[in-house]
Amino acid sequence: MTKPSIPVGIICSQHGPYQAMGRELLKSALMAVDEINNESDFDFSLTPHVRDPRGIVSEYHTACDDLIRNVGVEHIVGCYTSASRKQVLPIVERTDRLLWHPARYEGFECSDNVIYVGASPNHNVLPLVRYVLDNVTRHLFCVGSNYVWTWETNRVTRELVTAAQGSILAERLLELGESTVDHIVDEIVRRKPPAVFNTLVGSSSYDFIRAFHAATTSAGLNIPMLSCSLCEPELKVVGPASAGCITSSAYFESIRLPENRAFVARWKARYGDGSSPCVDGQSTYVAVYLLARALQRAGTSNIAEVRRAAAGLRYNSPQGPVWIDGANNHCVLTPRLAVSNAEGQFDIFWEADAPVKPDPYLTQLDVAVSPARETARDGASPNAPHLRVVK
Repeated sequence: MTKPSIPVGIICSQHGPYQAMGRELLKSALMAVDEINNESDFDFSLTPHVRDPRGIVSEYHTACDDLIRNVGVEHIVGCYTSASRKQVLPIVERTDRLLWHPARYEGFECSDNVIYVGASPNHNVLPLVRYVLDNVTRHLFCVGSNYVWTWETNRVTRELVTAAQGSILAERLLELGESTVDHIVDEIVRRKPPAVFNTLVGSSSYDFIRAFHAATTSAGLNIPMLSCSLCEPELKVVGPASAGCITSSAYFESIRLPENRAFVARWKARYGDGSSPCVDGQSTYVAVYLLARALQRAGTSNIAEVRRAAAGLRYNSPQGPVWIDGANNHCVLTPRLAVSNAEGQFDIFWEADAPVKPDPYLTQLDVAVSPARETARDGASPNAPHLRVVK
C-alpha cells in the first residue's frame, strides 16, 4: 500500500553569500527524507518542497508565504541565518505553522511556532568564552557580520569578559556578503590582539580568514582565531588558512560515537568520500528526524498535537542524545570544543560530561561562577545567585 504523504517545506539558499552552507542544509534534509521514506517504522512519507531564497533576506518571507498559501505545508525546515529566521517568524506565528530551525543561533527568543534544534548560547558561546578566559586571554578583538547573530553574541561575550576583568578591544562589523576585509586585517596586524573572535557569515568569513592568515603569517604573528560557526565544508572552501581555529560546536564529523560513524558512512556513500557533513547540516538531518518522530507519535500533522508529541522526544542522533525541552522548544545538546587541522577536520579537545539543557535567555548564568558549577550531570542548571546577562 502507498503511504500517505505529508508535505514539508525546506527553505535554504542555494545561491548567494552563504550558498555553501545552504547547500549543506539541503543535502542533509533530503538525505533524512529519503531514509525516513524508506523506513518501515513510519506509516507515512514526507514530500519535500524546496525553496531557494538566494541569500536575499526578504525572499525568505516570500518563500514561506508561498509554501503555506500554495502548497499547504504545516511544517517548514530551514533558515540558516537569524536574519532569515526573523523574516519567517511572523508568518509562521500568524498562520500557526511550525518552523524546525536547525542552525545554532544567538538565543533570546522563544516562540511556540519554532523548534530550535541548533545550539543555544549556553551550548556554544559560553563554553568557548569560558575556555578562552581560562586558557588563552581576557582581551578579545571581535569581527563579525552586521546582524543579530553578531550583535547578541558580542553582547554576551562582553558580559563574560568584563566580569573576568578583561576587555573587548574592538568590534568591527561587515555587511552580509561584504568582501572588503583588508582594513580590519591591517588593524589586527597593527594592534596585535591576543585573540580574534570571528562571527562573520559565509563568503565574508572565508575572505577574512584567508586575508588574516596571510597577513599574520607575513608579520610573524601567532594570533588565535575563535569561532562558534566554522565547520568542515567551510574548512575545505577556505583551504589551509583555516587550520588552527578554536571552534565551539555540538557536532563535529570526528565525534567517536557509533551513531556518528554510521551517519558519516551513509553521508559519504551518498555524496562522495571527499564530502563532509557539518554542524548545521547534521542539525537539519536531526530536525527532519525529530519532525518525523513527532508526527508518528502524534498520529497527525496538526501543529498543537505535534508540538505536544515533540516535547521530551529523545533521539540518539549522530551528535549524541538530543531531546526537545518542552518548556522552551529548544534542544538539549552536548557542547564541544575543537581546533581545526590542516586536513580539513577538527580535533576535539573538550566536551561536556553530559547533555546540557538549553538556556536561551541565559537565566541560569552567573558570570562569577566557575564553569564546573554551571551544569549538573542530569543536564539541569543550578539557579544562579544573581543574574548578569539579560535582555
